[in-house]
Amino acid sequence: MSMEMQVTPTGTKGFMTSYLETLALVERLHRLLLDVIKDEFERVGVLEINAVQALLLFNIGDNEVTAGELKSRGYYQGSNVSYNLKKLVEMGYMHHQRCEIDRRSVRVRLTAKGRDVRDVVTDLFLRHAEGLEERSVIDAEGIEDITRSLKRVERYWTDQIRYIY
Repeated sequence: MSMEMQVTPTGTKGFMTSYLETLALVERLHRLLLDVIKDEFERVGVLEINAVQALLLFNIGDNEVTAGELKSRGYYQGSNVSYNLKKLVEMGYMHHQRCEIDRRSVRVRLTAKGRDVRDVVTDLFLRHAEGLEERSVIDAEGIEDITRSLKRVERYWTDQIRYIY
């Protein structure tokens, strides 16, 4: 669906145009975030891990989780979680252990090397937050408004999926 596509009656055209622009912006911001993370790791000389993996380590933080929990808690949005977990374990960023109760389940947590990556991402995000505020790009109220709005859209989309089944 393109931005120029006329898909609605005239009365809702303005809203639809803004909605499509917002969707495109969210998608671009996600890709840009991954590029920013990739550039940061190139700057600090860590080249064996990609931006998706670094963001996954950041999101896990100090938690110990199963692969299923990565998605349900919102730590990982991709489709190839098993591949990334396997790679992170092989490279020494994560430790994995079979669950004592359910041997089919594997719990993962960050190693010291994984925590170092998490810290690089944390420092990057802290610098960005400070820069956005110091340069008056956006203030606390503005970021809270964006967050509230995006949470409402997330809730709406989640409800749409639930009603299908």
